[in-house]
Amino acid sequence: MALILPVKGVMPQIGSDCYIAPNATILGDVIIGNECSVWFNAVIRGDVNSISIGNRVNIQDGAIIHCTYEKSRVIIRNNVSIGHNAIIHGCVIEDDVLIGMGAIVMDNVQVGSNSIIAAGAVVLENTIVEAGTIYAGVPARKLKNVSSEMLSGEIKRIANNYLLYSSWFK
Repeated sequence: MALILPVKGVMPQIGSDCYIAPNATILGDVIIGNECSVWFNAVIRGDVNSISIGNRVNIQDGAIIHCTYEKSRVIIRNNVSIGHNAIIHGCVIEDDVLIGMGAIVMDNVQVGSNSIIAAGAVVLENTIVEAGTIYAGVPARKLKNVSSEMLSGEIKRIANNYLLYSSWFK
Protein backbone atom coordinates (compact mmCIF):
# COMPACT_ATOMS: atom_id res chain seq x y z
CA MET A 1 0.00 0.00 0.00
CA ALA A 2 1.25 3.51 -0.85
CA LEU A 3 2.82 5.57 1.91
CA ILE A 4 0.42 8.50 2.38
CA LEU A 5 1.17 10.48 5.54
CA PRO A 6 0.24 13.80 7.15
CA VAL A 7 2.86 16.40 7.97
CA LYS A 8 2.12 18.83 10.79
CA GLY A 9 -1.49 17.60 10.78
CA VAL A 10 -2.05 18.15 7.03
CA MET A 11 -3.04 15.01 5.13
CA PRO A 12 -2.69 14.71 1.34
CA GLN A 13 -5.96 14.96 -0.60
CA ILE A 14 -6.40 12.67 -3.58
CA GLY A 15 -9.17 13.11 -6.15
CA SER A 16 -11.40 10.48 -7.69
CA ASP A 17 -10.42 7.73 -10.12
CA CYS A 18 -6.68 8.00 -9.37
CA TYR A 19 -4.11 5.23 -9.38
CA ILE A 20 -1.43 5.42 -6.68
CA ALA A 21 1.24 2.69 -6.94
CA PRO A 22 1.78 0.57 -3.82
CA ASN A 23 5.27 1.97 -3.23
CA ALA A 24 4.59 5.62 -4.10
CA THR A 25 5.06 8.18 -1.31
CA ILE A 26 2.78 11.21 -0.84
CA LEU A 27 3.33 13.42 2.20
CA GLY A 28 1.76 16.53 3.72
CA ASP A 29 0.23 19.49 1.93
CA VAL A 30 -0.52 17.81 -1.39
CA ILE A 31 -3.71 18.10 -3.43
CA ILE A 32 -4.08 15.73 -6.38
CA GLY A 33 -6.94 16.15 -8.87
CA ASN A 34 -9.03 13.52 -10.64
CA GLU A 35 -7.85 10.78 -13.03
CA CYS A 36 -4.22 11.12 -11.96
CA SER A 37 -1.60 8.41 -11.60
CA VAL A 38 1.41 8.28 -9.30
CA TRP A 39 3.69 5.44 -10.34
CA PHE A 40 6.19 3.14 -8.68
CA ASN A 41 8.75 4.80 -6.40
CA ALA A 42 7.46 8.31 -7.16
CA VAL A 43 7.71 10.75 -4.24
CA ILE A 44 5.52 13.82 -3.72
CA ARG A 45 6.76 15.68 -0.62
CA GLY A 46 4.48 18.46 0.57
CA ASP A 47 6.38 18.78 3.83
CA VAL A 48 8.01 22.21 3.45
CA ASN A 49 5.48 23.88 1.15
CA SER A 50 2.31 23.04 -0.80
CA ILE A 51 1.97 20.96 -3.94
CA SER A 52 -1.12 21.31 -6.12
CA ILE A 53 -1.67 18.84 -8.97
CA GLY A 54 -4.54 19.21 -11.46
CA ASN A 55 -6.54 16.57 -13.32
CA ARG A 56 -5.21 13.87 -15.67
CA VAL A 57 -1.61 14.22 -14.47
CA ASN A 58 0.73 11.24 -14.54
CA ILE A 59 3.80 11.18 -12.34
CA GLN A 60 5.91 8.35 -13.63
CA ASP A 61 8.25 5.91 -11.91
CA GLY A 62 10.92 7.44 -9.69
CA ALA A 63 9.85 11.05 -10.20
CA ILE A 64 10.31 13.45 -7.29
CA ILE A 65 8.16 16.51 -6.62
CA HIS A 66 9.29 18.83 -3.84
CA CYS A 67 9.51 22.50 -2.82
CA THR A 68 11.75 24.90 -0.94
CA TYR A 69 10.83 25.85 2.62
CA GLU A 70 9.19 29.30 2.82
CA LYS A 71 10.26 30.03 -0.75
CA SER A 72 8.63 27.99 -3.49
CA ARG A 73 5.67 25.68 -3.95
CA VAL A 74 4.67 23.43 -6.85
CA ILE A 75 1.66 23.95 -9.09
CA ILE A 76 1.04 21.41 -11.84
CA ARG A 77 -2.03 22.15 -13.94
CA ASN A 78 -4.00 19.64 -16.07
CA ASN A 79 -2.99 16.95 -18.56
CA VAL A 80 0.69 16.93 -17.61
CA SER A 81 3.09 14.00 -17.93
CA ILE A 82 6.10 13.91 -15.60
CA GLY A 83 8.59 11.40 -17.05
CA HIS A 84 10.49 8.66 -15.24
CA ASN A 85 13.04 9.96 -12.71
CA ALA A 86 12.25 13.62 -13.38
CA ILE A 87 12.70 16.13 -10.56
CA ILE A 88 10.12 18.90 -10.22
CA HIS A 89 11.12 21.44 -7.59
CA GLY A 90 9.23 24.58 -6.59
CA CYS A 91 7.87 25.52 -10.02
CA VAL A 92 4.69 26.06 -12.03
CA ILE A 93 3.79 23.77 -14.92
CA GLU A 94 0.81 24.84 -17.02
CA ASP A 95 -1.66 22.64 -18.98
CA ASP A 96 -0.66 20.06 -21.60
CA VAL A 97 3.04 19.75 -20.82
CA LEU A 98 5.44 16.82 -21.19
CA ILE A 99 8.42 16.72 -18.84
CA GLY A 100 10.89 14.20 -20.27
CA MET A 101 12.62 11.37 -18.45
CA GLY A 102 15.34 12.51 -16.08
CA ALA A 103 14.62 16.21 -16.61
CA ILE A 104 15.15 18.62 -13.72
CA VAL A 105 12.92 21.68 -13.36
CA MET A 106 14.14 24.02 -10.61
CA ASP A 107 12.62 26.65 -8.31
CA ASN A 108 10.55 29.51 -9.70
CA VAL A 109 10.49 28.09 -13.23
CA GLN A 110 7.30 28.68 -15.18
CA VAL A 111 6.58 26.17 -17.92
CA GLY A 112 3.97 27.46 -20.37
CA SER A 113 1.14 25.36 -21.82
CA ASN A 114 1.71 22.99 -24.73
CA SER A 115 5.43 22.72 -24.01
CA ILE A 116 7.99 19.94 -23.81
CA ILE A 117 10.99 19.75 -21.52
CA ALA A 118 13.28 17.23 -23.22
CA ALA A 119 14.66 14.15 -21.48
CA GLY A 120 17.70 15.00 -19.38
CA ALA A 121 17.19 18.76 -19.62
CA VAL A 122 18.04 20.96 -16.65
CA VAL A 123 15.79 24.02 -16.48
CA LEU A 124 17.56 26.50 -14.22
CA GLU A 125 15.92 28.56 -11.48
CA ASN A 126 13.73 31.50 -12.59
CA THR A 127 13.53 30.36 -16.25
CA ILE A 128 10.33 31.13 -18.13
CA VAL A 129 9.54 28.46 -20.72
CA GLU A 130 7.29 30.10 -23.29
CA ALA A 131 4.04 28.34 -24.21
CA GLY A 132 4.34 25.99 -27.15
CA THR A 133 8.11 25.49 -27.03
CA ILE A 134 10.61 22.68 -26.58
CA TYR A 135 13.48 23.22 -24.14
CA ALA A 136 16.48 20.88 -24.14
CA GLY A 137 20.05 20.69 -22.87
CA VAL A 138 22.07 21.53 -19.79
CA PRO A 139 21.25 24.23 -19.05
CA ALA A 140 18.00 24.00 -20.99
CA ARG A 141 17.46 26.44 -23.82
CA LYS A 142 14.69 26.85 -26.37
CA LEU A 143 15.20 24.31 -29.13
CA LYS A 144 12.14 25.03 -31.28
CA ASN A 145 8.38 25.48 -31.23
CA VAL A 146 6.02 22.56 -30.67
CA SER A 147 4.27 21.58 -33.90
CA SER A 148 0.61 20.58 -33.93
CA GLU A 149 1.76 17.02 -34.77
CA MET A 150 3.99 16.98 -31.69
CA LEU A 151 1.20 18.37 -29.50
CA SER A 152 -1.18 15.57 -30.48
CA GLY A 153 1.46 12.90 -31.20
CA GLU A 154 3.51 13.31 -28.02
CA ILE A 155 2.01 15.53 -25.30
CA LYS A 156 -1.61 14.39 -25.61
CA ARG A 157 -0.75 10.80 -26.67
CA ILE A 158 1.42 10.14 -23.62
CA ALA A 159 -1.13 11.65 -21.23
CA ASN A 160 -3.88 9.51 -22.76
CA ASN A 161 -1.70 6.39 -22.67
CA TYR A 162 -1.15 6.83 -18.94
CA LEU A 163 -4.91 6.98 -18.39
CA LEU A 164 -5.08 3.62 -20.14
CA TYR A 165 -2.12 2.15 -18.23
CA SER A 166 -3.55 3.22 -14.88
CA SER A 167 -6.84 1.49 -15.74
CA TRP A 168 -4.97 -1.83 -15.76
CA PHE A 169 -4.10 -1.40 -12.08
CA LYS A 170 -7.36 -0.03 -10.69
